Amino acid sequence: MNYRLASVSVRSELQKSRADVIWDRADSRKSVRYENGQLLMFGDWEQGELNKIVVTMLASRMDMAGIHPFHSSSVRFKDRTVLFLGGENNHGKSMAQIEGCRRRALLISTETTVTDDEGIVISGSKNVYVGPRSKGTERADLPSQDEGVRKFFDKEPEFIPYEGKAPVDLVIMPGMDGHFDTKVTPMNAFEREYQTYHSVMNYFGLNQLLAPGGIVMPIVDTDELRAARGDFVSRFAKDKPYYMVRARDPRLLWDEVEKILKSEGLA
Repeated sequence: MNYRLASVSVRSELQKSRADVIWDRADSRKSVRYENGQLLMFGDWEQGELNKIVVTMLASRMDMAGIHPFHSSSVRFKDRTVLFLGGENNHGKSMAQIEGCRRRALLISTETTVTDDEGIVISGSKNVYVGPRSKGTERADLPSQDEGVRKFFDKEPEFIPYEGKAPVDLVIMPGMDGHFDTKVTPMNAFEREYQTYHSVMNYFGLNQLLAPGGIVMPIVDTDELRAARGDFVSRFAKDKPYYMVRARDPRLLWDEVEKILKSEGLA
């Protein structure tokens, strides 16, 4: 859970007068629906399926409170915050974060960067590697991160956490697959907002199949919340440089990041 939502704790005392999730385990028919602000679950659920449900519900409540999780990694490099955005269909944010730490950047986040409504980073996941996937979240299409580290790095760098809040100074959308020629492209206003919206929507499960049998994640969103999220994304993307950087490996990608920091007057 910390890998997906940065900082999650379990508390036994009740703080809400109304439950967000109600689970009837006695019902033999496995199903789920969202009604009147509550997620209603019935039957038996696997751990991985439950994880996806909890992530979606927590992200929804964070969003309502003006706290926004980004599918991204980020580092603090020479007093600047560089965020590696996970957008619609790009790869490389984890390897970019590891290479940043190899260059002595401080670690802000690995999988999820959390900002307030002004776009200031307030928290980030610190688990560099995802653990074994629990039943219900198996993914044959995703290679082990250990494999990527072995391919790109002689040894794992030291990961020193950055403590404190920080504005995002530069957004990089990495594209890395071992074959790309190096290419740096400034992103226009539409691209910045489009990819950022994909990043923050990653947690809402709208494209998620929860379980076999066609059981899908219910829609826990509203038009009003989506409009507010779109406004946040527009404000976040407006006042900072965004670049798409394609490269064969994380070292070449970071060579370009350092050039961008200098060209933008951030170094």
